[in-house]
Amino acid sequence: MSQFDVAVIGAGPGGYIAAIRAAQLGFKTVCIDAGVNKAGDAPALGGTCLNVGCIPSKALLQSSEHFHAAQHDFAEHGITVGDMKFDAAKMIERKDGIVTKLTGGIKFLFQKNKVESLFGKGSLKGRNGDVWQVEVDNKGEKSVVEAKHVIIATGSVPRPLPLIDIDNVNVLDNEGALNLTEVPKKLGVIGSGVIGLEMGSVWKRVGSEVTILEAVPTFLAAADQQIAKEAFKVFTKEQGLAIELGVKINEIKNDKNGVTVSYEVGGAAKTETFDKLIVSIGRIPNTEGLNAEGVGLEKDERGFIKVDGECRTNLPNVWAIGDVVRGPMLAHKASDEGVAVAERIAGQKPHLDFNTIPFVIYTDPEIAWVGKTEEQLKAEGVEYKKGTSGFAANGRALGLGKAKGTVKVLACAKTDRVLGVHMIGPMVSELVAEGVMSMEFSASSEDIARIVHAHPTLSEVLHEAALAADKRALHG
Repeated sequence: MSQFDVAVIGAGPGGYIAAIRAAQLGFKTVCIDAGVNKAGDAPALGGTCLNVGCIPSKALLQSSEHFHAAQHDFAEHGITVGDMKFDAAKMIERKDGIVTKLTGGIKFLFQKNKVESLFGKGSLKGRNGDVWQVEVDNKGEKSVVEAKHVIIATGSVPRPLPLIDIDNVNVLDNEGALNLTEVPKKLGVIGSGVIGLEMGSVWKRVGSEVTILEAVPTFLAAADQQIAKEAFKVFTKEQGLAIELGVKINEIKNDKNGVTVSYEVGGAAKTETFDKLIVSIGRIPNTEGLNAEGVGLEKDERGFIKVDGECRTNLPNVWAIGDVVRGPMLAHKASDEGVAVAERIAGQKPHLDFNTIPFVIYTDPEIAWVGKTEEQLKAEGVEYKKGTSGFAANGRALGLGKAKGTVKVLACAKTDRVLGVHMIGPMVSELVAEGVMSMEFSASSEDIARIVHAHPTLSEVLHEAALAADKRALHG
């Protein structure tokens, strides 16, 4: 029986990073994962993010943006494009190549850092003295390893919709949405969260008629509503996405005629038939097969593994990170938790602040934020000031042909400490990092305003918003 210092169950962004960091700290480490490649004939590390989530979706988004730009934007640059054709299968092939390269890269990193990788489903068998026994089930072939510490990083799975089964032929989850080799004429999307908006954007740009159905009456309720309202206007009026809010779905039928959705909105009954339907109503923690009940691992009422502020479970030397525990279901949150847990096992005292975790939606324009929204500050009775600035007058944005969007800085009215930064615009997925760093170092809006920002850059819009928070904007 193989013995280790640390056994990690799951090789997604939380698990594989935890395993690498543990090995760097001198622990004999094994990472157990049951992920397989698209063909289903070989192991594939990287979890949902690298295989059927973050990475492939960004590849498709980029391809669809290029196609849309060639159709609509190149002419103003003096570029004339002849007979345009779109090959969905080629787009998917490119996406698959990126996934293969990155998942293979994790295998290389494991070898480089001396992390042992075992293929199979990991489950907790129980304790043998001071060590945990973890069973590895490789398609019925079972083995057991022992480890002093176990890190559970099993991630999440799509939330099912009771009205219809996912077949990934006509009714799709995130994986099916990433593997369409033909452009559907009519595409329905249930859920206007990250997955719904990103996948809806991809297929809209390459020719689909897209309708998004959202149960919540508020668009992007988690985002600052000034930014969300601007996004809604862009997506609907300018890009042509049909987004219905406050929807109650009554029935879904999947037959030879397509996928028919019967629903109500604003008291009116409606019926739409789609060629394909994407179900993206959120994700739930993946604890199936862990034997949580058998070993007494506590979960909360929503199925998340209970942990304290340091990711310790109720079981000695068993930790849990990422989507399977409380907090935002974000790959970068999982990775940082993985690093922190490995360092805690080594006796270090790392700190992870959930208030400074950035959120990004990779639509065009992108949406990103960190910290408190204006609505949250009002609800909490916090006195604040704000500054906003747009990309419309930014030289770099105009040169890129992407001059839509806004940056908003929220700061404490008394101390000027930055409380939140919210953005919609070009490449704000990158710009938000300055907001994160500002909040991590307890910066004031004046600190951002007094930092020299290169000209011409998109970052100048954040600089201008910080100046505006002190009522001294220079360009607006």
